[in-house]
Amino acid sequence: MSSRHSPHGRPSPRARHEGDKRGRGATGRPHEAGGERGRGRGTAGVPGSGGGALPGWVTEELARVTPRSRVAAATQELEEAVVAFVGGRYAKSRHHAEEAKALAPRLPAVRELLGLAAYRMGRWDQALTELRTYRRLSGETTHLPVEMDVLRALERNEEIEAAYALLHRLGGSQATLDEGRVVYGAFLLDQDRAREAWECTRPVNLKASPTDGELRVWYVAARAAARLGDRTGGQRLYQAIVEADPGFPGLDELDTALRG
Repeated sequence: MSSRHSPHGRPSPRARHEGDKRGRGATGRPHEAGGERGRGRGTAGVPGSGGGALPGWVTEELARVTPRSRVAAATQELEEAVVAFVGGRYAKSRHHAEEAKALAPRLPAVRELLGLAAYRMGRWDQALTELRTYRRLSGETTHLPVEMDVLRALERNEEIEAAYALLHRLGGSQATLDEGRVVYGAFLLDQDRAREAWECTRPVNLKASPTDGELRVWYVAARAAARLGDRTGGQRLYQAIVEADPGFPGLDELDTALRG
């Protein structure tokens, strides 16, 4: 979960890269930008990915915000939801998270996991509602890029602009900010605003050991360069991505775009 509260999944939003407009997320999977203050997290942003056991801080918070008579049942449902999510069974995870929500609606972890499971299933309205609720309950911006990606799927353009401005105003981890640039840059390219996409994503320098998030930003920047006809700049980014990760998804499409 993001920092203190989040099941954190590898943001993302609907299209790992700029051109994929309807399915996987800007990162290809639910958001995995880390939270601002950092606590231990499980795989894919889910609290306690080992065997479904929840971290102590989650169970403590659950007990604090949930009537005692519901704590055991809510814990069981949340653990089942975690196990299903980590195993890629998102419909089952969503079902158990909805049961947990009925028992413990004020627990941020429940709303986060439900939002991420709904996001993975392409249930955009539910994903947006739950992730916004998670943000209000927790104060975390970790999944704002996922919210942006959902808004992109729903074609709610003005709200994407507002969400990106909110992310910059509130701040977050570097991974979260990078993911926000990926989603917003992809949105700008959708809108044929390649110059703005380039300004949003162009790197100041190309470091030798980039993070996964930085590579995704470089990819969108290279797509923007291709749209602008800047083959030299785009090729430089393409080579930097290849050197860092020869198996990075979308390299063939990027190469074609730069050649074309």
